[in-house]
Amino acid sequence: MPDANAPLYEVADLAALDFDPFLREALQGEPVMRIRLPHGAPGECWLVTGHDAVRFVTSDPRFSRDIVGRPLPTMNRYLVPLDRAVSFVDPPDHTRVRSVVSSTFNRLGMAALRPRVQAVLDELLDAMVAVGPPADLVRHVTSPFPMHVIGGLLGVPRADRPRLCSWADDILTRAKDEAGVERARQAKEEARDFFRELARERGLRPRDDLISDLAAAVASGRIEEEELLALAVLMGINGWHAVRNHTSNMVHVLLTDDTLLNRLRSDPRAVPAAVEELLRWIPHKHGVGQARIATEDVEVAGVLIRRGEAAYVSYVAANWDERHYPEPSRIDIDRQGPPHLAFGHGPHHCLAPLLARMEAELLLTALLTRFPGLRSAVDPDDVAWQKDVLIRGPVALPITW
Repeated sequence: MPDANAPLYEVADLAALDFDPFLREALQGEPVMRIRLPHGAPGECWLVTGHDAVRFVTSDPRFSRDIVGRPLPTMNRYLVPLDRAVSFVDPPDHTRVRSVVSSTFNRLGMAALRPRVQAVLDELLDAMVAVGPPADLVRHVTSPFPMHVIGGLLGVPRADRPRLCSWADDILTRAKDEAGVERARQAKEEARDFFRELARERGLRPRDDLISDLAAAVASGRIEEEELLALAVLMGINGWHAVRNHTSNMVHVLLTDDTLLNRLRSDPRAVPAAVEELLRWIPHKHGVGQARIATEDVEVAGVLIRRGEAAYVSYVAANWDERHYPEPSRIDIDRQGPPHLAFGHGPHHCLAPLLARMEAELLLTALLTRFPGLRSAVDPDDVAWQKDVLIRGPVALPITW
């Protein structure tokens, strides 16, 4: 039944890393609530914020991510991923497509990759030192670092890797008008064309990279070309955009929290624990992501979600659920509690959480050990933040040492 009192959730750009006030209020109420969204089909949908309820919805097979072509209320003017992306495919097809690249991102794959990632980081830090302070950490390190890591993994030629950033900026920025929608559409088409041609080259001359693996999977019939294109674009743009902003946000927190900075300076071995707590604490995503559709009536936290209704989960809210994380607004790297949900949950969890963790841990460790005098070169209030992006982060991060 329509709910005329369902609040409208419009996502505004928030100051720095302020927690979304709409989600804060939602967490004070029930874990599942009726809301309205500003775009797409008119009507209401469900917002799931409670930690347990989010875990339930994202792992229960009665909630489907196969939403392409369905009229849904949404936060964005257009659908972000490509239609055949694994984001919109349920198991077993979802599992089939992910399996082609999953071994690259498991623990053994990350252990083998670690020296290469460290070498990329060291080269960037050396170049920044050569320029001298003050320096923009985003420009010199946190942006090119994940660009070269994911670009190298995919097999994107070095000269073409900045295109990953350009495509991500166009696709992962909330469009305010039809011109923005068109820019995103063109970026997706350019990225598809690029990876189609790269896959054809690798099909003829394979190399040790993911595009070669994907091309071989198409040739053997494991996946289709459209699935290859969707997965390659998704890995390319998210592998840069998300890590660029996650790591920049973490460094910003360190530069504004003397207690945390001094703790890690005195004990760099605590960096992995700090990364986990910062992943929980940082409200990285603006709004909510992609919907799930109930394929039958399902009761969630005492609320009946009927067949065909859309449910959106907020991992950001779930990570601040005080029923599991007492005083959630406090950064505590010794915190006990369930694992955070920054990388999602269930079959659609992030494809490469171990890679993102490794990049963050290597970066923070290197900054702490190589730059004992690391500090912000500007007042924290003067740091500029990106506008209308799906994952929040600073435009620049001026530092000195």
